[in-house]
Amino acid sequence: MRSSLVLPIIILFFACKSQTPVSVSLPEPMDLRTTVDQSKPKNIIFLIGDGMGLAQITLGMLANGDKTALEEYPVVGLHKSRSSDNLITDSAAAATAFSCGVRTYNGAIGVDADTLPVKTILEMAEDEGLATGLVATSTIVHATPASYAAHDPYRKNYEAIAKDFLDVDVDVLIGGGKKYFERREFDDENLLDSLRARGYIVQDFLTEISDLPLDTSANIAYFTADTDPLPVAQGRDYLLDATKYTLDYLKQKNDNGFFAMIEGSQIDWGGHANLQDYVISEYLEYDAVIAYAKEWAEQDGETLVVVTADHETGGLAIQPESTPDSLVTAFTSTYHTGVMIPVFAFGPGAENFAGIYDNTDIFTKMVKALNLDKVDSSIENE
Repeated sequence: MRSSLVLPIIILFFACKSQTPVSVSLPEPMDLRTTVDQSKPKNIIFLIGDGMGLAQITLGMLANGDKTALEEYPVVGLHKSRSSDNLITDSAAAATAFSCGVRTYNGAIGVDADTLPVKTILEMAEDEGLATGLVATSTIVHATPASYAAHDPYRKNYEAIAKDFLDVDVDVLIGGGKKYFERREFDDENLLDSLRARGYIVQDFLTEISDLPLDTSANIAYFTADTDPLPVAQGRDYLLDATKYTLDYLKQKNDNGFFAMIEGSQIDWGGHANLQDYVISEYLEYDAVIAYAKEWAEQDGETLVVVTADHETGGLAIQPESTPDSLVTAFTSTYHTGVMIPVFAFGPGAENFAGIYDNTDIFTKMVKALNLDKVDSSIENE
């Protein structure tokens, strides 16, 4: 009886072994970054909220019904913000880290720790035929925008910095500080005339941004104020319109792509003044820019948006007695602090901005994203 069962079992075994194995397709492991296009971008929109640390973001979010446009950015990282000579950076050294990829001393504009000029990502983009733009709610010669177009050992040499703008070919300039170009104390030059001679259409706050021409055969210099622009709470309202104009202009300028830096400058000023409402109003204006840049990039499909800050300002804290209807804050300083700063990214190459890294690495990541890492980075001593 036992032997009569063995043969059928052996036959069944070899019959099963001889069949072609069944191919089973298993699902790929879930990638939490599947919403991110990991190809190379053609354009970069770099958004800097000056002084916008995590506390400022949280405060603005809570004041906005617990919503911020940054929630739509799928990649988040942190950068370390120190300068070469201080644990606490200033805006000039931090902006130079972003623009040039070097750690330098507080007060430096586009120069290294030995005061030697270093080529900026904007200048590198120009060398490769990309369109470029700088927009700020400060003067255009203030530390952050200046660090992309100028090289000066001291950030407050505003007239010297303004003159440096004649050595670059920024396609769109929008910010305050007209007087540093037009009515100069140290020489009799009218740099507005010099800009016009270099092919710029020069306009000021008497003209609405919506009336600026989209004439890409000329560059645009638009001055929003004679000195510092007003705060939002006192009537300034140009940043979103300036962003829309700049992105549309640069997109039409040429087929090579573009680099644009757009700064929400006065979030920082609210922190220095220890004024909660100042921080909130400036953040909410910038949040609208952050939202628009993401929407614009999503429609374009070839644009990387990176959002960060140079440093935190004021040592802001949201206090335990706060409620959704009543936010109570405290400030520990009237200057900057040394906390790490969040970075948010959306679009092709966004995944490279996850993790923790030095502020200089933001330059390196953007340069690689635009294939500028092979560009000659040398610059003549000035």
